[in-house]
Amino acid sequence: MESCTEDLPLMANTNHVLVKHYGLDLDVCFDTQTIRGSIVLFLEPNTRNKDGSPVVEDCQSQLSEHSGNDQTHGINQTCAVPVRTCSSNSGNKDSADCDIGERDTSPKCDHHGNRKQASGITSSENCCDRGNHGSEDFVLVLDCCDLSVLKVEEVDVTAVLGTEKCMSSSQTIDNSKEHLSLSACILSEIEALPESQWKEQLFNYTKCSRAPGCGDLMFIMDKWSLRISKAGIKMPTNFPSAIRIWYQTTTNGSSVKWTKDQSGRHCVYTIGSPINNRALFPCQEPPVAMSTWHATIQAACEFVVLMSGENCATPYSSCEGFFSWFYYVTMPMPASTFTIAVGCWEEIKENSSCNIKTSDLSTPLYINNGSRLKEQKCKHMEYPCRFSLPEACAQAIIPHRVFASHVLFKQCSEVLLPLVSPCLEAAHAVLGTHPFPRLDILVVPSNFSSLGMASPHIIYLSQSVLYGSNHLCATRLCHEIAHAWFGLVIGARDWTEEWISEGFATHLEDVFLANVQKLPQEEARDQQKLKALLRWRRLTDELKDSQEELQILRPHGENTGKVNESGASVVRHGLNAEKTFMQVHYLKGYFLLRSLANTTGQDAYFAFLRQFVNTCHGQLILSKDFLHMLFESVPELNRQHLCVQAIYEIWLDTPGIPQPLLGESRTWKGCRLVQQVNEEVLKWIRFDQRNKKCSRRKRPHTEEFDEKGSQAREWTYTLLKTLPLGSGSKRHSMEIVINTHTVRRTQQAVQSSVKIKTKNNILYIYNVQNSCN
Repeated sequence: MESCTEDLPLMANTNHVLVKHYGLDLDVCFDTQTIRGSIVLFLEPNTRNKDGSPVVEDCQSQLSEHSGNDQTHGINQTCAVPVRTCSSNSGNKDSADCDIGERDTSPKCDHHGNRKQASGITSSENCCDRGNHGSEDFVLVLDCCDLSVLKVEEVDVTAVLGTEKCMSSSQTIDNSKEHLSLSACILSEIEALPESQWKEQLFNYTKCSRAPGCGDLMFIMDKWSLRISKAGIKMPTNFPSAIRIWYQTTTNGSSVKWTKDQSGRHCVYTIGSPINNRALFPCQEPPVAMSTWHATIQAACEFVVLMSGENCATPYSSCEGFFSWFYYVTMPMPASTFTIAVGCWEEIKENSSCNIKTSDLSTPLYINNGSRLKEQKCKHMEYPCRFSLPEACAQAIIPHRVFASHVLFKQCSEVLLPLVSPCLEAAHAVLGTHPFPRLDILVVPSNFSSLGMASPHIIYLSQSVLYGSNHLCATRLCHEIAHAWFGLVIGARDWTEEWISEGFATHLEDVFLANVQKLPQEEARDQQKLKALLRWRRLTDELKDSQEELQILRPHGENTGKVNESGASVVRHGLNAEKTFMQVHYLKGYFLLRSLANTTGQDAYFAFLRQFVNTCHGQLILSKDFLHMLFESVPELNRQHLCVQAIYEIWLDTPGIPQPLLGESRTWKGCRLVQQVNEEVLKWIRFDQRNKKCSRRKRPHTEEFDEKGSQAREWTYTLLKTLPLGSGSKRHSMEIVINTHTVRRTQQAVQSSVKIKTKNNILYIYNVQNSCN
């Protein structure tokens, strides 16, 4: 596909083969700052007709041919424990067991227990050229960058799961094609297990990931991809169904950050890089490649491993001085959502004064299939889904934990921890069922370049949100929690449509926050108008100084969601450094949704949004999917002479300020709270002018800061600290323009954690307790 140097290529040929499950077995080594080990990819040919029906031969008949009447014994129905053996870099030690265990049904989560060459080529010998058809060998293409790949091998899954009995009842299989067919059918049977047997499926994947290799595969590595082939295999249907890649990360890789926490102790974590996880493990990056995974991570015993996982992992001793942590995910997710953080994190626990509804936390998260909601028929691929469980639907507060460096313990206890339950409860009140069964929140090191980042089962927060009033912390927490619905369980099929994730989260954060604050409707409306005005100013400033092509929410236009014959595509402007610091997708998306909600009516809009979540969870969508469903469900929009095409033209496909905003923005200035904030700023200006007249002696002006203006003053302080970073911005400085006045703030009028500078009629406010902001 056509692309330029600032576009991010998605190279994986997902139209030929899909990864159904990843099995990772990795060691984290802080001495060398590498993550090394192996990853097993369980593959399935993506061979479907245009109508979506499969064209491959029925695997059950092939299993019957090889195993007679005992074909079902090829799948182990008894859940055992995965075994973690220390790798060679840790020495030869005894192995240890880690129980897969039940899904997390307890009221509390388990505690952890007091390039290679960027432009060069790495390859195996005699690697074949890329090709998918004809006389050339088929090539599996994976997204990969800045990894040192050591070896690629085929995995013999027939050596495990008791398939010896099946094979002994048939003729000796010498033909490699027949052997491969049996392996593929075994894995197909594992994949086909019903959701009620998720534990058996997970066990079998874990068992197969430890199966021995049965022959090296040829590979070649370039800047953006790893290409794997097997001599004589011409079609993806005959390609090995399980492969193992031995590799290690490199110092050039930007998927993870090696650093020190606020206590000066070593840590490493995924940072939400523009290249996502391709420098952490070879994978299929396109969002259509939805997969499950399990991972065994080994680290020195003083470290805690947090990860995207449905279980609260309990560490077990894998060898002397090392612990292993086992996590798994049974909901198919894009590989880009995989997150890991390894450090000397400490858990900040709830105390008795925290207002938590223990009845909600004690509700079982997963129950037997017979109690599922009969009226809820999910449209996604089959997996154990919370949306069809009545207990999960009623669970307003999911189990959660908070982790941070030891020096942040006090701030987390006082500011963050009391907010988690109210924010989760507010989100549930608006959108319904929490998509994920648990949540970890980690306050990441100070070099984290954003205020927050959401991944399945784990949220990163910047330490910046812990200082000052709790408004910034609550706002950011609401934003990241909103991503569980929009961005994770409902994702964009084309990554260029970022507004589907960020616009929704920005709009919902205000709604959640008003619910947390228990504001009357009028106060909530005033608060939202004030924030709308501030976002409007930020948007207009940003659009003045940015390229027009970066202001378009749907840069692919009518080609949005389209890929080439192999499934490869590009993320337009995905590597553009300027785009990294822009908020246009947040803000224009927010204003579009705000406009639709106002036109529809708040009650009707959020009733539709809840219906949309119930219908589309577990799926990938485009803008058109949301808009068409909205217009079909809310006839009022048609009576307002709106249509989907008009929204494309006004909001999504055009740079600059959408025309409807120009008129609406004038009305926000008349808001009561906006006027109060303006009056408060004028007091600061008068206070500053008086101080200039008194060069040697300061006169107290307490009458200027009486209790009458406390609400406006609190909002002014808060908004000065929160506005510029806004909803997910990655800017490193905090600045705000207040009309055309130069304001010099004195220590009496500002919190001690804030430093003020003025330059060229701009008031700069810095959080001095954060090295980044």
